[in-house]
Amino acid sequence: MKSDIIPIFNEKKCPTKIMGVINANEDSFFKNSRFEGINAISKIEQMIEDGADIIDIGGVSSRPGSVVVSSKEELNRVSPIIDLIKEQKLYEKVKFSLDSYEPDVLKYALDRGFKIVNDITGLENDEVCKIAAEYSASVVIMHMQNNPENMQENPEYNDVIREINKFFQERIDKAKSFGIKDIILDVGIGFGKTLDHNLALIKNLGYFKHFEYEILMAASRKSMIDMITPTKTEDRLPGTLAIHLESIRNGASIVRCHDVKEHFQAIKVQEAILTS
Repeated sequence: MKSDIIPIFNEKKCPTKIMGVINANEDSFFKNSRFEGINAISKIEQMIEDGADIIDIGGVSSRPGSVVVSSKEELNRVSPIIDLIKEQKLYEKVKFSLDSYEPDVLKYALDRGFKIVNDITGLENDEVCKIAAEYSASVVIMHMQNNPENMQENPEYNDVIREINKFFQERIDKAKSFGIKDIILDVGIGFGKTLDHNLALIKNLGYFKHFEYEILMAASRKSMIDMITPTKTEDRLPGTLAIHLESIRNGASIVRCHDVKEHFQAIKVQEAILTS
């Protein structure tokens, strides 16, 4: 699928930030991102040392075919990590994000120093909007066609760029109507998209800069890499770096990844090349 849209670049450039990933669920697609309790805290501290600006905590898998769990179960998974983050005041060292769309779980995290709501449903739930506004939290509005259980069953678009642009406009307007001010946009790589859709979005990320919000790219070790060159999940770091560096060049200012140290080095080298 190819789009005829020409990327639009905004001169305003935000510093690149790295968002590290910590999963508190056993069914995350990348096993090396799964942590519990004190082990999660050790990994968070290592990510901070390695150069992370944001740490994203998640308790529910959103991989294709995954099944929704109750908010009670989600909270049981993430609350021990959230409690330790608060106890050790790690939120003073780095921003914390919760990858959730459950109001009760988000409120629990925001009460304990978290600053970002990372919502894969793109603020579908009004209660999430109300809570985010109440805490003056930043929100990540992600695009997803359908839901994780069926999103990869023949996803179709007439024009993937324009349709996601329309979605963003609608959800930005909704966020503003609730008083949300700090917005981040995520095109949702792999969330109801074919390989061609994903490639078109990466190539045309600059188009979405007209909203004048930061753009997050989250393609870490995703299956699109395997579609290009057959590779096991644990061997997809090179492909991840290629996508994320190109995304930064095309307008992304936040990359969500499992490998913070490697991204920090790659981004610094890229910046040196571009500013030399």
